[in-house]
Amino acid sequence: MLIYTCISSHGFGHGSRTASVLAQLHRLRPDWRLVLSTALPESFLATAFGPLPVEQRRCQWDVGVLQADALGSDPAATLVALEQLEQHLPQQLAAEQAWLAQQQQPVLVLADVPPAAALLAERLGAPLVWLASFGWEAIYGPMGEAFRPWAAHCLALYRSGQLLLHCPLSLPMAWGIPERPLGLTAGEPRCDGDALAHQLQLHPERDRNVLLSFGGLGYRLDPALLAHWPDHLFIGHDPLLAELPNGRTLAPEIRPLELMGHCGRLITKPGYSSFCEAMTYGVGIHLVRREGFAEAPVLERDLQRHGWHRLLSREQFEAGDWQLDQPLLPPSAGPLPAGGARDAALALVQFVTETTLISRSDQ
Repeated sequence: MLIYTCISSHGFGHGSRTASVLAQLHRLRPDWRLVLSTALPESFLATAFGPLPVEQRRCQWDVGVLQADALGSDPAATLVALEQLEQHLPQQLAAEQAWLAQQQQPVLVLADVPPAAALLAERLGAPLVWLASFGWEAIYGPMGEAFRPWAAHCLALYRSGQLLLHCPLSLPMAWGIPERPLGLTAGEPRCDGDALAHQLQLHPERDRNVLLSFGGLGYRLDPALLAHWPDHLFIGHDPLLAELPNGRTLAPEIRPLELMGHCGRLITKPGYSSFCEAMTYGVGIHLVRREGFAEAPVLERDLQRHGWHRLLSREQFEAGDWQLDQPLLPPSAGPLPAGGARDAALALVQFVTETTLISRSDQ
């Protein structure tokens, strides 16, 4: 069985979520062939998927929302990119259909969550499974009149799938297809966290160690802001952190996940995979609010319901008012269940088994 996985190039969260599921799937079915089809950077894929035996096909399946920076969107540029993608897709679909035919293996298309994956599955006559916490119809719909045809187009494609692996922290996905609800889809550490913490000379008190993570675009941080918090250590991928007495820079191949057992708080933007990891490993989230993206208020709402947190405006963040001296606010409801990545992998195995049995009975 060949699992052909179309991954959104909008942000790293989609790739991290898919990596957590495919890692569990490989444990269950190491004989299945895993192919990643995405425009995400190869350096990120190497970090996210680590030792997992995956093949890569360099394809762009969606646009998402182009961003001015980690906290802002660019609607005009997004519309231009959507039109350009529509012109490019027919050639890409033909090329991938031809390549998959050469593999001479049964194919399952797994998508997180580019709508155009449905066009490929239709060409192949292959089953299609969505892995999602939102669809692009829910993002484009509130962005104005110019985006409404795109929202309708996305929704029509989503409705052609056979199964939705419904992730938590989600927007409504009224796609009219069978669903399997999931718990938090967090990856697992690969490094020796104790050794890494010792190497970085982290503070022995977990709550004094703070992760800074703003996704693939990062965020141009004013290094002077760290001087507001001399009793805390700040860990992230920004090279500037290495130049500060209370900063620590992670090597590019080290995920923030590797140190969550040694950090009490995470300063971040709204992001699905960051939330899943922090909630799974007991890290409090200091959320910097984001405007202009429909997923952001939903994540903020669910963080208040299910995670230990504090909320920061962009102005507070840029002024260094990070509230690290304040207690975390408790969730108003209970925690979300963990183990979503394994649940998704089990659902995929079950789906393939049942689909194969049905196909054989029709012959």
